[in-house]
Amino acid sequence: MYASDTRCFFAICFSCVVAAGVFRAESPSYLLFVSNERSGDVTVIDGATDSVVGIFPVGKRPRGIHATPDGRRVFVTLSGSPRMAPGLDENRAPADKRADGLGVIDPAARKLIDRWHVGSDPEQFAISKDGKFAFIANEDDASASIIDLDSGQARGRVKVSEEPEGVGVNPANGEVYVTCEEKGEVFAIDPDQQRVIAKIETGGRPRSVAFSPDGSRAYVACENGGYVAVIDARLHDLISKIQLPTGSLPMGTAVPPDGKELYVSTGRGNAIAIIDTEKNEVATTIPVGNRVWGIALDPGGTKLYAANGASNDVSVVDVKSRKELRRIKVGDGPWGIAIVGAAK
Repeated sequence: MYASDTRCFFAICFSCVVAAGVFRAESPSYLLFVSNERSGDVTVIDGATDSVVGIFPVGKRPRGIHATPDGRRVFVTLSGSPRMAPGLDENRAPADKRADGLGVIDPAARKLIDRWHVGSDPEQFAISKDGKFAFIANEDDASASIIDLDSGQARGRVKVSEEPEGVGVNPANGEVYVTCEEKGEVFAIDPDQQRVIAKIETGGRPRSVAFSPDGSRAYVACENGGYVAVIDARLHDLISKIQLPTGSLPMGTAVPPDGKELYVSTGRGNAIAIIDTEKNEVATTIPVGNRVWGIALDPGGTKLYAANGASNDVSVVDVKSRKELRRIKVGDGPWGIAIVGAAK
């Protein structure tokens, strides 16, 4: 075969491979699934281009959203309890308990494939490191449900205090932390024994919790106090409070793989606060969209995505340059973000 024939042969083969879908340069390295609380759907974003590639309905008030470690399923909490401002008469806005549940999403097909009843008014949740169980905060039931993610069946329920919200799993020992807003408490739970092993008082209406990679520290965003409570996760003791800039209403928390920083969304403070975890102090803040809520890091830990609930978009932040790169329009009331896939 002559050189020209060889080039032609490989050109034809390459064209066939592309046409067959075996090689796709445009394939995303990861996908984002964004829960939109008011529009009742999930927006899908291609992490390679930071562009929307799909949207699908899931049910009433989708909020907490997470993927299993293997990325084969995404789960989202759904609630039939109406969104109400503090002090609103609940009798004028009855809850539709039939709508409460945990939605099961096939991320490859990008659609809802099932819905499980898992508790009353579920909001946030966390998934065990092995991907077998979900621990779900039932906001109006002062409890945390333990759900088998293979069968969708309940495996237990642990009582906590009023208005449980944030849930996190310690990567070192599997202990589950549940933040309870009403009394400013965090409960540490042994998931195997299904019992509370410690109660830590943080005050300040705790909303979410994130752990250091080695599991030695827990960071709790306390909305009303405008601070992050730092907990010794081995001793279950509150050791310090990191005050955030004036106007901050801390909500979401995320820690990169190296554990050197903590990222905190500030709600109506409309910014991401970056905390130096060695100094336990705020290093800087980055302005983003309106009423920033749920946040998530890309698999490489280089980009932070933030759901802006009032401006209906997702901010893309370069954590190294400390800059917001762009905003992506999504559904109505973006709340949480789950990321599926591995960095290329």
